[in-house]
Amino acid sequence: MRSTFSLLSVFLLFVSAASALKFNLPAQPKGSHPRCVRDFVTKGTLVVVNVKTNGQEGDGQELIVTITDNAGNDHGGKAVLKKSRMAFTAPRDASFDVCFENIHTNTVPNLYREVELDVEIGANARDWNALQASERLKPTERELRRIEELADEVHKELEYLKIRETRLRDTNESTNRRVKLFSMGIILSLVALGGWQIIYLRNYFRSKHII
Repeated sequence: MRSTFSLLSVFLLFVSAASALKFNLPAQPKGSHPRCVRDFVTKGTLVVVNVKTNGQEGDGQELIVTITDNAGNDHGGKAVLKKSRMAFTAPRDASFDVCFENIHTNTVPNLYREVELDVEIGANARDWNALQASERLKPTERELRRIEELADEVHKELEYLKIRETRLRDTNESTNRRVKLFSMGIILSLVALGGWQIIYLRNYFRSKHII
C-alpha cells in the first residue's frame, strides 16, 4: 500500500510539476522587444509566478516583468530587483505570457541579468504549510489533500483534452464532407463541360459539312 501511495505521488508530481527556467537577459534600450515565456491554464486555476534575479541598486539595469493572456487581460507587472512573487486566477481558458524587459539605464556595455523563473499552477501554487496550520492537519492529511487536488487537476485536464479531441474530430469530419462535396461538384462540372464541348464541336462540324 505504501509503495502504491509513493508511486501515485511521484506520478502526480511528474504530471503537475511546476515549470522552472533559468536564463541570462541582456540589457537593452527601453522599448526593445521583450523576452516572453508562454504557458496555458484553464478557467479558475491559480497561477503563482516567482522571479529571482541578481540585480542590485545602481547596476544600470531595470528588470520589468509583466503578465498578460491572449484575451488581452493584464495580470500584473512590476520592476524586480532581487525577487518577486505575483499571483492571479485565470478568468478563462487561455494561454498567458510572462514577459521580461531588461532596460539599459546607463552607458556601460554588455550588461545582463541572471533570471530564474518558477511558474506554479493549480495545486502546486497553494501554500500547503499555511493550510496545514490553519486547518490543523497532520502531515499525512496535508499530503493526501495535495494529492487529491493534483488528481482532480489531472482529471479535469483529461476531460478538457477529451472535449478538444471531440471538437477537432467534428471539425475534421465536417471538412471531409465539404471536400467530398467540392470534389463531386468539380467532377460533375468537368463532365458537363466535356459533354457541352462534344455537342458544340459536333454541331460546328455539321454546320461546316465536315461530318
